[in-house]
Amino acid sequence: MATQTITTEKYKLYPSPRNRTKDIFTHEVFVPYPYALVDLDSMDLSGKTTLFAACRLSDMKMGQVVTFELAADRAKFERLFTPD
Repeated sequence: MATQTITTEKYKLYPSPRNRTKDIFTHEVFVPYPYALVDLDSMDLSGKTTLFAACRLSDMKMGQVVTFELAADRAKFERLFTPD
């Protein structure tokens, strides 16, 4: 099955097959580590999240984008995430 890409103003996104929803939420974090394990389930976040492999269009930097339904989840992710 081919991966559907999504292009926004900032990124070309490749959805994770583990996403429970296809939504792109308002609050986002670009993680500049394309191969880092991002384990959202272990962070005990309150709202919905989505994870994408991403290419940042401004400089073509590869990484990952995590989007969050809640701003508090974004802050918690930024506090807890450390690349492996």
